[in-house]
Formats: sequence, structure tokens, C-alpha cells
Amino acid sequence: MKSILLHIDHDPAMDARLQVALDIARATNGHITCLQAISYEVFAPGDFYGSAIAAAMPVIKDNAEKLRAQIETELANEGVAWDWRFLYGIAQHRLIEHSPLADLVIVGPSDTGDAGRGPSALVGDLVLKAPVPVLVVPQETKSLDVTAPVTVAWNGSAEAAHALRAAVPLLAAASKVHLVSVAEESGKRRFDFPALEGAQYLSRHGIECEVVEVPRGEANIADTLFSAAQLRGSGMLVMGAYGHSRLAEMLLGGVTRRMLTEPQLPILLAH
Repeated sequence: MKSILLHIDHDPAMDARLQVALDIARATNGHITCLQAISYEVFAPGDFYGSAIAAAMPVIKDNAEKLRAQIETELANEGVAWDWRFLYGIAQHRLIEHSPLADLVIVGPSDTGDAGRGPSALVGDLVLKAPVPVLVVPQETKSLDVTAPVTVAWNGSAEAAHALRAAVPLLAAASKVHLVSVAEESGKRRFDFPALEGAQYLSRHGIECEVVEVPRGEANIADTLFSAAQLRGSGMLVMGAYGHSRLAEMLLGGVTRRMLTEPQLPILLAH
């Protein structure tokens, strides 16, 4: 992960994802591109004369400049290569535009001002449209030890396979890799790619893994996966996102939606 695209904003997880970006950059001798986007479009509905935009933009710009100064001061003392891109527009659009030459995009789990009420629209758009994996870092994360064990959520889907492949650079640094499937009723099993094939793929990259099937019990799949990861001391969870359509996930619920609503550790997502 040599090229890391880091979303800069005022949300509560900013400090956490900055630290994780620094941890990964140090471990991989990588470069952090800090992308800060300011959007005026949120003020447009009903603002026919632009008065709300005119009043709000100076304050928004001032806050953005203060955040940039604060983070640049921190980065100056970290010994990590970085650059800054300040852009106008909706954050997910700008991140998607700059992602083709990144290896990883790092974001928080909630949109600014969302107060954790649900999964981030920004994360959903990035996972579906960016050509690189997306690392979602919860506010409570203090650091990321890239040598810590990693749990890979495996349901045999193409999305799980995509996430596994995208995570190889980080899995290669992990002390242990656990390929975890949650036992389901036989009629609900989906094994486009059996876990053994996932393990074989990793072995070709020199990565050994443990294949584990855990019982679901009374808990939902998201909680079962988090428990499995925490039980194994994992520093990160890797999973495929939106195996069903995103609309179906949002209307009916789903593993991706549940995990992004209350993430308990960093989650690497790919679709």
C-alpha cells in the first residue's frame, strides 16, 4: 500500500484514521495524499438567491483552513511522505476521481454531522465506484499494528474474493490470517468460491491462513464476525461489501449495513 488516499474532514473519526494512515505508511514506506473537499451544494436547495451559500462559505473555508493547519503541523513531525489536495465539490466524488492511482482509500464510518445514525453514504459510494479497497476506521481506533492478526470474512462470493485479493499487501504483513465463514442453513449457502480456494489463492502469495467456520447462534452475522475477529486478536477485518444490491441492503438491512453502522474495528471493504 504505497499510495494512500486519506479523506480529511471534521468528523469524529478524523484523528483515528490519520493515525492509521501513518501506521500503514510507515510499515509500507508509503505516501499519504490528504484530500480535503468543501461542498457548497448542500446549501443549494431552496436557496434561490445564494444568500445561505454566501453567508456560510467564509465560515466553512475558515474551519477548513484551521483543520488543514492542524493536520499539516502533525504530519510535519511524523517523518512520512505526504501531500495535500484542497478541492471544491462533494467529498465522495473527489475521492473517487483521485482513487485510480491510489492503493487504498481511508475514511471514517460516518458522514460529517451524521452523529452515527447509520452507514455513511460516502463509504457506500466509494466501495461501489472506486477501483481500490476502502478502509473504514472507527473513532475509537488508537492505531493499527499491521503485524497483528487479520480476520477475513468469507461467504464464498465474488465480493469476498475481491476483498481478499485487494487485501494481499496487508495480509502479507499480518502475523496470522483467519478465513472465517459463518455457518448458515444449507439452503442459504453460497459457495461460488469455497474457502479452500481462498486459502489456496493466499498460499500462492506466500500467505498461510487458518480456515474457520463459526456457528451463528442467536446473534446476527455482523456481530458474529466481530466476535470472531476480537476473539482472535485481529487488528482488522476484511470483507466483501454489498453482495446484494445496495438498495436492498439499505431497505432490508444486511451484513454490510450492520457492520458499517457500528464498526468495532477497522474494516477493509471491496465490492
